[in-house]
Amino acid sequence: MKLDVSFQDIKSDLPASIVVFFVALPLCLGIALASGAPLFAGIISGVIGGIVVGAASGSRLGVSGPAAGLAVIVFDAISSLGGWEVFLVAVVLAGIFQLILGYAKAGFIAYFFPTSVIAGMLTGIGLLIILKQIPYLFGWHADFLGEQSFTQINGENTVTAIEHALALMSPTAIAISLISLAILIFWDKYLAKSHKIFQLIQGPIVVVLLGILTSYLLALNGKPLDQAQLVTLPVIESFDELSAVIAFPDFSKILSVEVIGVALVLAIVASIETLLSVEATDKLDPMRNTTPTNRELKAQGLGNIVSGLCGGLPITQVIVRSSANITFGAKSKLSAIMHGFFLLISVVTVANMLNLIPLASLAAVLMVVGYKLAKPSVFKLMFKHGPEQALPFLTTIVAMLFTDLLTGVVAGLVVGVFFTLKHSYRNSYHFREIVDSNSDKETHHIVLAEEVSFFNKPSILKKLNEIPKDSRVILDFSNSKSVAFDVVELVKEYVAQAKYRNIEVETIQFKPTL
Repeated sequence: MKLDVSFQDIKSDLPASIVVFFVALPLCLGIALASGAPLFAGIISGVIGGIVVGAASGSRLGVSGPAAGLAVIVFDAISSLGGWEVFLVAVVLAGIFQLILGYAKAGFIAYFFPTSVIAGMLTGIGLLIILKQIPYLFGWHADFLGEQSFTQINGENTVTAIEHALALMSPTAIAISLISLAILIFWDKYLAKSHKIFQLIQGPIVVVLLGILTSYLLALNGKPLDQAQLVTLPVIESFDELSAVIAFPDFSKILSVEVIGVALVLAIVASIETLLSVEATDKLDPMRNTTPTNRELKAQGLGNIVSGLCGGLPITQVIVRSSANITFGAKSKLSAIMHGFFLLISVVTVANMLNLIPLASLAAVLMVVGYKLAKPSVFKLMFKHGPEQALPFLTTIVAMLFTDLLTGVVAGLVVGVFFTLKHSYRNSYHFREIVDSNSDKETHHIVLAEEVSFFNKPSILKKLNEIPKDSRVILDFSNSKSVAFDVVELVKEYVAQAKYRNIEVETIQFKPTL
């Protein structure tokens, strides 16, 4: 794996990395909390996702770290395996399995996700981000920042969380939210276009710094924000405290069937989420670079091995962080790497200051990211291409909003496969009817397609059953490079039965031994 890191675009990468750092910090903590893991484990995986995976990955703009989609799996696994240290062994093994997948070139799976489903996933993530941030904008701590499932860990769901937020509004949090959104919009539409300094200093950085100042002044005046409305970063003041919060894997259980089973589940789910994120990130990339998927699996595998050894959560490439990285101007992988270093430095230097960041400020930043992903123009474009693109797109979005990311993608794929089967059914053969003057039998010439899969079996069977008695049939396989076993068996059975209907069957380049 090449470590191709360049400082050529640092003017763009530095401000973007700071924004991603501010977005990633509460996500790391929130996902660790939801996973039932030590809070510091979230920071460790964020650091490794940025530095180790960022350096080893071939993705130009993708950002890796702990993923909300794995939180429930991790929570259940820690309980079933009997402890955090044993679970870390499963994380290490999951990384090894991912390395094996990478070297086995399993990354080709990413190319089977249709554009309509990936577009639906991005738009669905955008809408989820917007809906999930509403409680934070109103000052109510609904669940961990970065939650993406409809049903939340705390027993709420997306709708009830918003209802409670509206009922328990905090005027201070609302004021911070509105001012933050106004700054972000004004910065993006006017200031960023007026001078290079406003491109270097991104709006989210100003919003976060202003949020810290506001929190400090409110606390100084005896009216502090509720702790639930602020970032909560573990404060490490000595080496002994750092040693106390870092755990290491218990390798005595490495051959346990339960540990290996959890590792396989983690490897499969993390790899699928990563490949989905890779496809989505490449589509958002202004330069449309293509990430080598096998290299990405290897990088993620390396990251999970290191994360497990150091006491961190499992890692995937994460679309929320990646889209924030792209939205705020990153040009290379240096941005992802630097955000990892910022996470590491923050833990040992400025934790107390970062604990003054209002979640309302970060929610405003994520609202902008969400809008960029779910612009009305995306819906317009997909509808313009007709139902074959629009239906998988909409299905993915709706399923994501009411379940979770993977379920949404599977639902979209099912609809996409339906249209593929429909085309396959129609295009399995070319038919022409020939009247042979030298024969009293009507001749039907059926030329099979280049690729004849088992999906084509129903349409071929339907056509053969329509051939009238006392006819002649020519089954022409001369154009066919691949014929499914099911179709071969179908033809053999038809040839055997045709004599009972006085149908004469001739085959061209048919290989019954296939």
